Amino acid sequence: MDTEFLKELERFALLVKKRVSTAYTGSRRSVRFGHGISPVGYREYRKGDDFKLVDWKVYGRTEKLFIKEHEEQRSLVVHILLDSSASMGYSRKFEFGAKLAIGFAYLAVQENEKFSISLFGDNLHPGEPMRGRGHLLDSIDVLDGTLPQGKTNIKRASDQFDRLISSTSLVVVISDFLDRPEDVASSIYRLSGHDLILVRVLSPEEAELDLAGDVKFVDLESGKDLITRVSQKLRDDYATKLEGHTRGIASTCNLVQADFFSFRTDVPLFDAFFEINERSKVWRA
Repeated sequence: MDTEFLKELERFALLVKKRVSTAYTGSRRSVRFGHGISPVGYREYRKGDDFKLVDWKVYGRTEKLFIKEHEEQRSLVVHILLDSSASMGYSRKFEFGAKLAIGFAYLAVQENEKFSISLFGDNLHPGEPMRGRGHLLDSIDVLDGTLPQGKTNIKRASDQFDRLISSTSLVVVISDFLDRPEDVASSIYRLSGHDLILVRVLSPEEAELDLAGDVKFVDLESGKDLITRVSQKLRDDYATKLEGHTRGIASTCNLVQADFFSFRTDVPLFDAFFEINERSKVWRA
């Protein structure tokens, strides 16, 4: 793997604006309700809040219940879930996805945060959260030696991940998401308790179906093939269905305040991370 692109990412830093893991002490500063280092403001008491956190002096003046918000030191654990099924073996999709995964991991290392890279296909193969450049180099070796194979079951992999991880983290899912729409939606909802970023990777041919004439399509996961004539009508129908699938993913992500990005494999890695940095709701530099 050519890692020269990592040098261009040094200007970016991880910053999650919502919930973070409380499992480790790191360099991240975040605002959470409850005890902390220093007060940053107040908000009205809501049902379910710890009653011990009510500021009774404010209550004495206003006869209203307020909770004091504090700024705390928290650590972020970055969990990167990378699709390694056979469909990702088409047209450098896995290679592009692996570089994205290493890019996210590198940014975590730059912030002295823990990260893990987990592969998934029909099942999840969880990675161990660790920090440091040594772990990053080991991850590069693992991805360089990975051959995309098998079927995809993103719903099962998400369920398995959700059962393994109890603390709120930044979760990045990298896949072509060429799965049933209901399974993709179920996965998004399952992971929505985390700060969630979905990154779709498509080849130029998948993004636009820039083909014509008699073409043989082979399903890399099932091995089944289909010979058909690619006409303008077929291209139009394909574009409509792909747009509908994309719109469905984006809509579900919007409902749970997750980020969704889609990149072709011919997009420079730096440009992809620049767009993520500019548009992400859960990521800011």
